Amino acid sequence: MMREDGAACLHEVFRRRAEQDPGRTAVVAPDGRLTYGELAERAGRVAARLREAGIGPDMTVGLAARRGTGLIAGLLGILEAGAAYLSLDPEYPAARLRYLLEDSKVAVVVADDAAALPADAPVQVVPLDSPAAPGPAPTDAPGCDGDRLAYVIYTSGSTGAPKGVRVEHHSVLRLFEQTRSWFGYGPDDVWTMVHSTSFDFSVWELWGALLHGGTVVVVPVEATRSPQLFRELLARERVSVLSATPSMFRQLMADATELPPSLRCVVFGGERLDPGLLRPWIERFGDARPELVNMYGITETCVHVTYRRMRRADLDRPGDSPIGVPIPDLRVHVLDGDGRPVADGVAGELYVGGPGVARGYLDRPELTAERFVTLCVDGAEPERLYRSGDLVVREGGELYYAGRADEQFKVRGFRVEPGEIEACLAADPRVGAVAVLPHDFGDGDLRLVAHVVPAAGAGRDALDGALAARARAELPVHLRPAEYRVLDRMPLTPSGKTDRAALAAYDPRAAAAAAPAAGDGDVLAVVGSLAGAVLGRERVNPDTDLFDIGATSLAFIRIIAEVNRRFGTELNGSELGVATLRRIATCVKEQS
Repeated sequence: MMREDGAACLHEVFRRRAEQDPGRTAVVAPDGRLTYGELAERAGRVAARLREAGIGPDMTVGLAARRGTGLIAGLLGILEAGAAYLSLDPEYPAARLRYLLEDSKVAVVVADDAAALPADAPVQVVPLDSPAAPGPAPTDAPGCDGDRLAYVIYTSGSTGAPKGVRVEHHSVLRLFEQTRSWFGYGPDDVWTMVHSTSFDFSVWELWGALLHGGTVVVVPVEATRSPQLFRELLARERVSVLSATPSMFRQLMADATELPPSLRCVVFGGERLDPGLLRPWIERFGDARPELVNMYGITETCVHVTYRRMRRADLDRPGDSPIGVPIPDLRVHVLDGDGRPVADGVAGELYVGGPGVARGYLDRPELTAERFVTLCVDGAEPERLYRSGDLVVREGGELYYAGRADEQFKVRGFRVEPGEIEACLAADPRVGAVAVLPHDFGDGDLRLVAHVVPAAGAGRDALDGALAARARAELPVHLRPAEYRVLDRMPLTPSGKTDRAALAAYDPRAAAAAAPAAGDGDVLAVVGSLAGAVLGRERVNPDTDLFDIGATSLAFIRIIAEVNRRFGTELNGSELGVATLRRIATCVKEQS
């Protein structure tokens, strides 16, 4: 696909923006700011180094850079060299980075710190320079074809081995062309880049700004751990477009008493949105401004597939998750197990076709053939479709997300689809989020446990009893949870989705023993219990950095919030220095 201005690739559009208005601010990051002209020059130096290293079209280059101006310059430089970028998040464990390097077979990595890579990695490291550092002069970029690979992002695999999704330039360009009438992108917009480049939501955040002459604000780690700092950043930088997973939004904005007047749009994505999440927000601020938009999407279909403007009326359908209508150039089909369209109101698997569909998986021909299929739907011409594994329901031209098609497990010989139980419990307006998993109650006796987060404003008292009554009324015996575990917050993965692995660590037999007695005066013990509940761990070493054992920024925010609520303190997670239980307990004592 080529734009009207003749640009076929992402970096070409960026270059033209830089030529038109070189003095406009392109990037705001923890380490400084860059104008379009400065960013273009710095990216050109990276591209020149990569060409000297033999990098060319359709090759893949690793990108290992922390959240700063260098991350954006490195990404653009890789694209200008003709290659695709593969994000190697320095926050990943070494084993994960080693796997990505080995599986992708990348030979060259652009990095701001080679020490962040595994010591034995057999790669050539191209260093990122500072904005003023000397380097090879930028050279003309090779001609670009929109079918060229733009990035590779790894996603979790059903076998436990992540696989790389290959996405081309034209897929990203058409995403913004096809959605422009909905969002009205422009050069005055300021976008937050909250997410890692290892998560495809970052593609939306970065290019939403740079393709339209706007500014992208790379949110510092400290702000992701402190709702107050995050909200201050929104106001200071006059952010107009905020992208967030529903879980992240709930945590970051839960205590907001006002909104920056610049904020015109909040885009949800990455996980299921329950309209009930928006009730306190809409009742406080209304639904006119900022616009609240839910966009369902998949990495394999270039970030977003559907669009739905959320309004007050959606609050009257608790438990539903409206995802709206397809992006105009995409074709969606809701099919049964035999590949036939299902009737309105009936759940079926979502298949997606059109120019947003990825090239396939990196070096996984069998998996690519399994998930990217060619079908003749309802007698039409054959078309290439991505089989999502997601269940949706079509009602009146709108799509509603209904869970996954492949999360089955067995309990006592019965096949269980947790989505069915979760939908039943989530229909209670007092439920904000729910996840159902099997747990060992002793000697291999697997039973279902419902992990439940109350909706905003809903109390915890008697919630478990009410849900048990609902289950008895609506579900057969083998689908009724044996326990209802009421949580203050749902644990999240680094991408902001529900962390089922953390929930699976819950041990029903040890839960009572792990909780401190009422009135326990040992501050460290209470802090440990609160942190364990958030992280889904029975015990946490008081001197271990919480981020070293899987805590995410949002999990850390929740731990600090729980500690402040329990002790009446005003701890700020960004000011602790080290994220250990002992440090938290010391700060509690200092404020008591």
